[in-house]
Amino acid sequence: MATDIIMPQLGESIAEGTVVKWLIPLGGAIEKDQSLLEVETEKVDLEVPSPATGVLNEILVKAGETVAVGTLLARIDNTAPSEVVHRVGGVVVRPVELAAPGEEHHSPAVRQLAKEHGVDLTHVKGTGTGGRVSKKDVLEFVSRSAPAGNASPAAAERSMGEEVLPLTQMRKTIAERMVKSRQTSAHVSTVFEADYSSVATFRAGRNLTYLPFVVRAVTKALRDVPIVNSSWGDQGIVVRKDLHIGIATALEDGLLVPVIRHADRKGLTQLGKEIADLAERARTKKLSPDEVQGGTFTITNHGGFGSLFSTPIIHQPQIAILGVGAIQKRAVIINEAIAIRPMGYLSLTFDHRVIDGATADQFMAKVKDYLAQSHWEQIL
Repeated sequence: MATDIIMPQLGESIAEGTVVKWLIPLGGAIEKDQSLLEVETEKVDLEVPSPATGVLNEILVKAGETVAVGTLLARIDNTAPSEVVHRVGGVVVRPVELAAPGEEHHSPAVRQLAKEHGVDLTHVKGTGTGGRVSKKDVLEFVSRSAPAGNASPAAAERSMGEEVLPLTQMRKTIAERMVKSRQTSAHVSTVFEADYSSVATFRAGRNLTYLPFVVRAVTKALRDVPIVNSSWGDQGIVVRKDLHIGIATALEDGLLVPVIRHADRKGLTQLGKEIADLAERARTKKLSPDEVQGGTFTITNHGGFGSLFSTPIIHQPQIAILGVGAIQKRAVIINEAIAIRPMGYLSLTFDHRVIDGATADQFMAKVKDYLAQSHWEQIL
């Protein structure tokens, strides 16, 4: 008995997906719900669990290939391991050949890098999980071998002065969307400085970062200035009644924006837990496609890396995005006296087709005022 593995429907608007890598080698045993392969779409990079227990005996779509939703990717055989016949792309592979990992077990990025430098991957020792070869392993092999060894003279010469990083599907998608957003919306930015003294006082002794407070202030300001929670439509401006806040999350090789749904209905503690959970699952490729869709407003916390302020690009089809800068103690004038306060810059990039500067500044003034409020204990 065999179980078919097909390219899943990863969201309503997703028509295809790319097999990034198989997490179980051909001939490997797998348990039901264990991660079987990594799939990348234009919206998310995630791990697909196995629907059954058995042995992965046939791989029809190799790593690096992009196929339509519903395409047969592989088969899992539920019979005894010794009786399983293994196939890759329809070709029978003898058990002895399974002992030596082939090229299909290397990621597209590793294969491309090896190709650029003329490296035979069978000669590279992997230091990754399960002995998997990483880009670092390839580059170290090149540095040890150049200019002699497996690298061609041209590749060896190039490796001394430059490095070619293959574009992942996620990187290509980010590039296309950022350029399209700039071409679509009339981007304008405004910057405000916020006083986080009340937030800092309330956070003392509590396991909360500053971000839940910003989310809460933003949702309250969006209720006051609802036009900011909208999108441009062919028939007019579409004002969204629900407040679904996207939180831009940096990954090792890109960016995802998981969404906190109905963020205005949640207190600080719940917001803090959801932000941490979504960020962790984004980095470990455990998000579902639905969790990165449907946002109405986005927040990017670039201050975590020390950045003071930025002019982020709008996440289409939304009309605004808030950048949160690093919070630092600075000298400020309070009631004609110099005081030391935790301060941070907030930058709003907005679509000038939809709102004007006065509206954007009105919204930002609301966010700033809500952050300065002293009754946070009422919205835990």
